Amino acid sequence: MFMIKSLIVSLTNAYTTVIFIYVLMSWIPTQTGIVADVYRVLGKICDPYLDLFRKIIPPIGGMIDISPIFALLVLQFVVRLIVNIL
Repeated sequence: MFMIKSLIVSLTNAYTTVIFIYVLMSWIPTQTGIVADVYRVLGKICDPYLDLFRKIIPPIGGMIDISPIFALLVLQFVVRLIVNIL
C-alpha cells in the first residue's frame, strides 16, 4: 500500500513540475527552435487539465491567467485526499 501512495505522490509531483515549467515557458516569447518545440509538447500534456480551470476562471485584466495556480492547488488537494483515504 505504501508503494501505491508513493507512486501517486511521485507522479503528481512530476506533473506539478511539468505544469510549473510550462507556465514559466509561457513567459518566453519564442516562435521557432527547440524551446518552442518543448513548449508545444508541454502544452499537449498540460492544456487538457488547465483548460478545465480556464473555462471557469477568466484572466485578470484580460492578460493574467491565474488558472494554473488553482489547478495546482486542486491537484495537490485531491492527491492528498486520495493518499489519506488509501
